[in-house]
Amino acid sequence: MAIVYLSLGSNIGDRVGYLQQATLLLKAIPEISVISTSSFYESEPWKMDSENWFVNAVVQISTTLSPEKLLDECMRIEAQLGRKRTHGYQDRTIDIDILFYDDLVIHTETLTIPHPHFHKRAFVMVPMLEIAQDFVHPLFKKTVMQLYEELENPEMVLLYGTRI
Repeated sequence: MAIVYLSLGSNIGDRVGYLQQATLLLKAIPEISVISTSSFYESEPWKMDSENWFVNAVVQISTTLSPEKLLDECMRIEAQLGRKRTHGYQDRTIDIDILFYDDLVIHTETLTIPHPHFHKRAFVMVPMLEIAQDFVHPLFKKTVMQLYEELENPEMVLLYGTRI
């Protein structure tokens, strides 16, 4: 079983509800077990022109799915919850990103693991700090806590609520 960290985010509609629904849909997949979830955090949009703040969380799962099959399942859940894919950063009902898949390093046309922007985003690092602060980034060989401490200008991230 692989240990995987997923980032969930929503900035339109019932933001908390979309994160909860996505987690329930992940739990419904026989090859996935949800191990841990962070609290909800609210953050300003990152590198996009929107006034809609995000609600974010990180979910730790174990899975027998390959990284590519897991990506397919994440995209299926996004579509099921009304995600409309466009180019660039846009408002969305749900976004599910694979942050880490064990300590694998993958770079294909459709999938990059570890997530290429993880180390730049307080809105994913803060929730991950809550559930896996000692996880070591497979490329940078630093813990999540060390990477967070190196952020030059971390954007505001507010504790929004309880765990999923």
